[in-house]
Amino acid sequence: MMAITQSTNWSARGASGGGVLIIADQDAVRNAEDAVAAAQGRLLARVGWADALDRFEQQGAVGIVLAEAAGVDDAVLAHVLPVLDGIARRDTTRIVATIEPRQIDLVAGALTGAGVDLLCGPTLADRVVALCLAASGHGERAYDVVRESEATRLRRLHEEVARIAETLARLTRDDSAPHADPGFAHSVEEPTLSYRTQSIDAPPVEIAAREIRKAIRARRLRDQHFGAGLFEDPAWDMLLDLFAAELERAQVSVSSLCIAAAVAPTTALRWIARMTEAGLFERRPDPFDRRRAFMGLSRRASMGMRHYFAALRAAGMALG
Repeated sequence: MMAITQSTNWSARGASGGGVLIIADQDAVRNAEDAVAAAQGRLLARVGWADALDRFEQQGAVGIVLAEAAGVDDAVLAHVLPVLDGIARRDTTRIVATIEPRQIDLVAGALTGAGVDLLCGPTLADRVVALCLAASGHGERAYDVVRESEATRLRRLHEEVARIAETLARLTRDDSAPHADPGFAHSVEEPTLSYRTQSIDAPPVEIAAREIRKAIRARRLRDQHFGAGLFEDPAWDMLLDLFAAELERAQVSVSSLCIAAAVAPTTALRWIARMTEAGLFERRPDPFDRRRAFMGLSRRASMGMRHYFAALRAAGMALG
């Protein structure tokens, strides 16, 4: 049982305050309508994927688009999603899209804006929570949920990404350098002890990809002996995977990175989105398939990882 308490009239909030437009084919309409009703949202209209582009031309202000993409033909999605992404970027419309695991690369490659929440195999409760978050601009106290609060989880996610970003930034600068990325600083307490690291311009220590892969295997070995979930750390698992791939000169798809995160796909996609917004991950278009995108470390994140592992080696500590 889930109880939701709205803090305000949500249809008057969000990016454009225009209510919810559902894009769903007939067999998925009911799930979308139930979610909007449970979230006490204002339903503007419902439209099938085949008619979505025509609807975009006629539609006025839309606060949220709930796009039920699961089961929809890839060719249809590839035609509609880039237009939807453009609308979201231009009009600050927020998008909640439900997908299947096989659609992760296609949809994540097309919907790249900051106001996108991808739900992989969601329940009704997942849809409702995502709608409430979108309506409140991911704001505070939009609702109360009888189970672990999604709002609390996302706040922690933001705080953790900020902490990681600041830590990596600290690893790639001199102690005397000015504080990097002041936007992240408010979420991070300065340590009482500081450790001097190499300058960002110093020659990096040679690190073999097999060493990083060994550390990744050791992390998965813990799960085999203690069960999944006890050691969840998706940010670090993804940083390790992308760093190993960089050393191997390999490309990593969004779906592959979700697997590396070792958490539920929806959770992994949210981490990827936040890490990208924080400037730690970069999306790199597939030159051979415009519908796909690969993920990689930003220069700042790459240098942070290199200096971190160099510091471990200098201290005689195990990689992990």
